[in-house]
Formats: sequence, C-alpha cells, structure tokens
Amino acid sequence: MKKYLVLLFCLFTIVLTALPPGAQADQAATEAAVKESLYEYRVGPGDVLKISVWQNPDLTSEVVILPDGTISFPLIGVIPAEGKTLDEIKAVLKDKLSGYVNNLILNVSVLNAGSQNIYLIGKVNQPGRFLVNARVNVLQALAIAGGLNPFAKKGKIKIFRKTGEKTVIYHFDYDRISEGEDLDKNITLERGDIIVVP
Repeated sequence: MKKYLVLLFCLFTIVLTALPPGAQADQAATEAAVKESLYEYRVGPGDVLKISVWQNPDLTSEVVILPDGTISFPLIGVIPAEGKTLDEIKAVLKDKLSGYVNNLILNVSVLNAGSQNIYLIGKVNQPGRFLVNARVNVLQALAIAGGLNPFAKKGKIKIFRKTGEKTVIYHFDYDRISEGEDLDKNITLERGDIIVVP
C-alpha cells in the first residue's frame, strides 16, 4: 500500500510539472476564482444598510454603521455590526425582533459600501485614500493610483494589513508579478490595507 501511494505521488508530480506554463496559470486562476466565490462581505463603519421588515413599514429603514461599529434600530436599540456578514446581522435582528413581530420576515442589504477604503502612499502618481466598491488586488490598486512613478523601487513594495492587534506585512515585486511570476503575491486587498511604494 505504501509503495502504491509513493508511486501515485510521483505520477501526480510528473503530470503537474509537465503542464505548460499557460495551463499552470489557468489552474492558479481557477483556484483564485474558487476562493473569491467563498468570500462573504463583512460590513464596517461608513457602510449604509437597508433593513426591511415585510408588511411593517415602520420597521423598514436605512442605517449607517457608526465609527464605533454599531447600528441603531427601532424597538431593539443599539447592536454591534462591524465585522459581521449580512446573514449574521439578520440573525441578530430576527432574534431580537421576534418578540415584537409575528411571522417575522426581514431582509438586510448593503446600499453603500462606504467602509471599503484602501491607502496608497509613496511613489505612485496619485497617492491617497481610495474607496473601492469591488474586491481589488494589488495590481488593480496600483492602477487606481495612476501607476508607479519612474523613481519607484518596484521590487520593494509592501502591503500592511492590520489583523486584530497585529500588523502583517506582505512583500510585492512589481516586475516579477507583471511578468506572470509569483502571482500568489498579487493578493486581494481588504478594508484598511496600506500599500507602500518606496
């Protein structure tokens, strides 16, 4: 059995390395698409939500997520929302409203994704804060900022991401990635990411 597994692994490795570069890139793109489809938007301060309760217009309203990450809603008051998905917010609202409304049917949607800010500083043509209403990767963000200026150190770009109390730094080599190498380093950006181009 062990010999069989070793043989199977060797065959898999040969097939994988025998793939032409284009096929390997296609495989990477497919994996990225699968990861993207699993993404669920998590709300943040500045986002505007529409909460509607069926057959109850008094409980249908637009709410802004405040800087402290909360929203205020009739009957139930203030609830935390930052970092939650729409389904999670919906579950909290259902739980708290079920004592007031019979046969409760409600919907939660994002009217305006005002929290999706990324920051580009350093040697880009248009540095600053950018509000993006779609998921973008590093190359796309650099394009939004007008591209690199002639003095940029293309191999020393860094992305700073705060995760909880920690800051994670990702390294990005513009030339290698634009030539189709190290494509996994062209990460999808998250809210609050900072790209520094020295």
